[in-house]
Amino acid sequence: MPQIHPTAIVDAEAELAEGVVVGPYAVVGPHVRIGAGTRLDSHVVVEGRTTLGENNRVFHHATLGAEPQDLKYRGGPTELVIGNDNDIREFVTMHRGTENGGGSTTVGNGNLFMVGAHVAHDSHIANRTILANNALLAGHVTIDDCAVVSGGAAIHHFVAIGRYAFVGGNSGVVHDCPPYMVSDGHPARVRGVNLIGLHRHNFDDDVIDRLKAVYRLLYRHEICNQAEGIAQVETQFNGDPLIREVVDFAKRAAEGINGRYYEAKRHDNKRRNRPR
Repeated sequence: MPQIHPTAIVDAEAELAEGVVVGPYAVVGPHVRIGAGTRLDSHVVVEGRTTLGENNRVFHHATLGAEPQDLKYRGGPTELVIGNDNDIREFVTMHRGTENGGGSTTVGNGNLFMVGAHVAHDSHIANRTILANNALLAGHVTIDDCAVVSGGAAIHHFVAIGRYAFVGGNSGVVHDCPPYMVSDGHPARVRGVNLIGLHRHNFDDDVIDRLKAVYRLLYRHEICNQAEGIAQVETQFNGDPLIREVVDFAKRAAEGINGRYYEAKRHDNKRRNRPR
């Protein structure tokens, strides 16, 4: 059965599985569901329609499932859904989705959210990602598997960050960040292949060499035109699924508004065309 500290406040309608631990002064709301083996440390707040999977660790003073910081939110039954085996460190905040953004914020499995990281409404985090201290996601951000967002980086609304991408510390990210690449700066731009990350994940040297060639063709802005680079990459690496992933990402980003693919899919597109 769950272990609930005497000072914790757990609503009678909350669903807590076997082995859940709720620490001192934690607060768990009525629509919350928590999977087996998950631990909430002291002063954690979990509210709203929030689901936590199994074997998560939520450290002191984190807040999960609060209302989104979006003026368009009208109090609807939106949700935050978190998978399994995540480490959510102190003072992390994750907000529920909005009616206009699909209704949910989602987090996959095996992620690390360091102190003070923020995941805003309608964002979607995949698996085995890292958000370092004070990394800030605006609404509608998508982060794919094994990406790393370094400390203090601020990610604009509707930005997509690809698999195994690395975002440098204190970067201001206003465009999509391609998979397997390092994006850094203010504003951030692609600086090279994520060599350290790829070696850590045991990518073969020949794969990394191919990615270096693709970087030179697509992202060395001083020496190439990206449209021409895409054509060369498609000819040179035809049939390579990993390279196809990079090319498709580049095409989507180029087609998106301001280099943000998902912004073209927003439900309130008319807002961006208002006169200033």
